[in-house]
Amino acid sequence: MWPYIAEAATMVIRDSVEPLLEDYRPPGITSLKFSKLTLGNVAPKIEGIRVQSFKEGQVTMDVDLRWGGDPNIVLGVTALVGSIPIQLKDLQVFTVARVIFQLADEIPCISAVVVALLAEPKPRIDYTLKAVGGSLTAIPGLSDMIDDTVDTIVKDMLQWPHRIVVPIGGIPVDLSDLELKPQGKLIVTILKATNLKNKELIGKSDPYATIHIRPVFKYKTKAIENNLNPVWDQTFELIAEDKETQSLTVEVFDKDVGQDERLGLVKLPLSSLENEVTKELELNLLSSLDTLKVKDKKDRGSITLKVHYHEFNKEEQMAALEDEKKIMEERKRLKEAGVIGSTMDAVGMVGSGLGAGVGMVGTGIGTGVGLVGTGVTSGVGMVGSGFGAVGSGLSKAGRFMGRTITGQTSKRSGSSTPVNTVQENDVAKQQ
Repeated sequence: MWPYIAEAATMVIRDSVEPLLEDYRPPGITSLKFSKLTLGNVAPKIEGIRVQSFKEGQVTMDVDLRWGGDPNIVLGVTALVGSIPIQLKDLQVFTVARVIFQLADEIPCISAVVVALLAEPKPRIDYTLKAVGGSLTAIPGLSDMIDDTVDTIVKDMLQWPHRIVVPIGGIPVDLSDLELKPQGKLIVTILKATNLKNKELIGKSDPYATIHIRPVFKYKTKAIENNLNPVWDQTFELIAEDKETQSLTVEVFDKDVGQDERLGLVKLPLSSLENEVTKELELNLLSSLDTLKVKDKKDRGSITLKVHYHEFNKEEQMAALEDEKKIMEERKRLKEAGVIGSTMDAVGMVGSGLGAGVGMVGTGIGTGVGLVGTGVTSGVGMVGSGFGAVGSGLSKAGRFMGRTITGQTSKRSGSSTPVNTVQENDVAKQQ
C-alpha cells in the first residue's frame, strides 16, 4: 500500500507544509519552498498499535512508528546573499503517532482522520543537510536556521494537542469536534528577574523576557539597560488549547547588537495551575530544558511571575476562535509591511480584553503611548491580547494544527532569538 499512501501523503505535505515554511521562515531567509518532494520506496515500520480510547463515533489509536526512509526532499532557500538548494538526507523518524478515526455509516466507513505526534515519548527526527551544487557556508547560519524552523513547525503544528484533520471519501461531515479549540486564557505578569548572569565584558546585560505557549505567538517585554535585577511588571494574555499537556515557556535574553544572547529559560506546566486562582511564582532559570545538554551548572538567576488561568465558557471559546482568525491575518499583514520579520516574531505588546477584538498598550511599552480606542475595528484592534491567541481558528481540513523536530546531525545554536518587536512609533502610526 505504501506507493499509494506515499503519493497521497506527498500531496498533503506539500499543500499543508509549504505555506507554513513561509510563515515560520527566519528573518534571514527571504524564501523557503520545496524544490523536490517524494517520500521514496521504503515504507515506515509499525512497531505496535494501542487503542487508547473508544467513544461513540470515534476510534483513537496510538501507533509506534519507525522510518528509515529514502525520500527525496530538496528545499529551495533564498537569502539576501543568494539562493541555494538544500537536501535533507539520511532521514530517520522515531515517534508515536495518534490517529483518530471519525466513523461513518457509509462506505468507506470513515469520514475523517486526525493525525498528531505525541509529545511523550518525544518525537525524534534525524537528518543531515547537504547543499546541492554549493556549500552550506554560503549562507551564514543556514543549518541552524533550517533546524530551528523545522523544529518549531513540528512542535507548533503537529505535536499533540495540535493535529492534522483530513476528510476522507468526500462524505460531508462536521469537523468542528475534531479541530483544536481554545480552552482557556492565561494572564501572565512578568514582574522581575533576580541575579541574572552577566554576558557583557563592559557593563551589565540589557535583559528582556519573552513568553509563549506556542512559539508562533510570542510576547516580548521591554529591555532594561545595564541591569542584572530588572523589573518589568508587564502583563500579557495567552491562549491555552490543552491545559493538561501544554506549558508556558519563559526566556530571558541579553539585548545586543546583532544576535541577542539567551541568559536562561524555564518551563511552567499549565497542569500545575488551578482555574481562577492567581499565583506568584519565582522560577529558577536554566541553560537548557534538555537536562542532557546542560553543561553549565552555574546559577543563572530567577524570574518572578504572577499567573492566573481562566477557563473559557462556550461563548468565550467561540469569540476566541474568531479572534484567532483576525490575529493571524493581522500578523501576516504586519509581516508583509515589514514591521515584523516573520509571523512567529515576538511582539512587544501587553494584552487585555481578550475576545473583545480591542487591545491595550500597557505601561511597559513607554511613555506617550496610550489606549487603543475601542472604536477601532481593524489593524489597531489586533494590538494587545489578540497576539496571544492561538489554536484552530484558522484550521481547515488537511491543514496542520500543531508543533517540533530535532535535526540532531546539524549543530544547533541552542538559542532561538526572538526578533523585531513592534516599536512605539509603529503603534503610533497604527493609531
